[in-house]
Amino acid sequence: MGLWMVRVFFVLVFVLVGWHTGVVYENPYLGGVIAFFISLFVVFFEYFTHSISLNGLSSSVFGILLGLLLAKLVGGLVGLIPLNKGVLETINIILTFIFVYVGLMLGLRGRDEFHLIIPYVRFKSQKETLDIILLDTSVIIDGRIIDLLKTGFIDAKLYVPRFVLKELQTIADSTEPIKRQRGQRGLDILKELRSLPGVNVKIHDQEPEGRLDTDAKLVRLAQILEAKMMTTDYNLNRVADLQGVKVLNINSLAQALKPVLLPGEKISLKLIREGKEYNQAVGYLEDGTMVVVENARWLIGKTVKVEVSSILQGASGMIVFTKIT
Repeated sequence: MGLWMVRVFFVLVFVLVGWHTGVVYENPYLGGVIAFFISLFVVFFEYFTHSISLNGLSSSVFGILLGLLLAKLVGGLVGLIPLNKGVLETINIILTFIFVYVGLMLGLRGRDEFHLIIPYVRFKSQKETLDIILLDTSVIIDGRIIDLLKTGFIDAKLYVPRFVLKELQTIADSTEPIKRQRGQRGLDILKELRSLPGVNVKIHDQEPEGRLDTDAKLVRLAQILEAKMMTTDYNLNRVADLQGVKVLNINSLAQALKPVLLPGEKISLKLIREGKEYNQAVGYLEDGTMVVVENARWLIGKTVKVEVSSILQGASGMIVFTKIT
């Protein structure tokens, strides 16, 4: 609401400037109308560039200073045109209002950071001590993040980029029942996340420029914010690693927390189905780890005592090979 009040105030002031300019040229109504449409154009332009994000009061001041500088430079260029002195003064006033307004609005709207192109500098609050973690679509739909946050092991700002939220909404609106159910689950999980006490979850509006897919935008945004990413997507994990982004993969965490089984250890296991090789049977531990039992096909459907012979750790998880005791 505060930003819209500033926008309305800008339009009113700009119309008054146009009216005053029109009085000088003996046509105040025309000046007011022209100023009204110019101010509307500027406001709409500023509004539709909302993906640009700056940081706090310092970025607002920087925006105003940059606006004044640009107005001075553009005014100097316009001054090279042989125009009446009164016309040039009017143009300079208009340019100053436009550039200062755009710079000020970018500063008021941004709260995270801003960048200078030459040189590329990052301004960061000295009081900012918490890490930033970007959540992707897969980790929200997965849902285990809620239990993880309840343990208190994660102490960071959690950002859900606006483009990730849009992707969740698109999935939730899908005509395919399974996709729609996944999307709706993701929205429910996100709602629960934002209601958890002591958990700082924010919808982040900044969106990297260019025609990038959601994963590429997420990696780029993590680089801009110097943030970590949380995901369950194996391919996204690899791409982010290659680009120097630190990834928190819940699947990797779950894998690391699985009970350690050593060769020679004996466990009870219910055999569920046949294995890939001849006469093998397969069962599963409580955490989902697959256990292959040699020469046990005839025992499928029963609970047996097995002894661990070897363990294979692959990209998709751990496989335990056993034999009947």
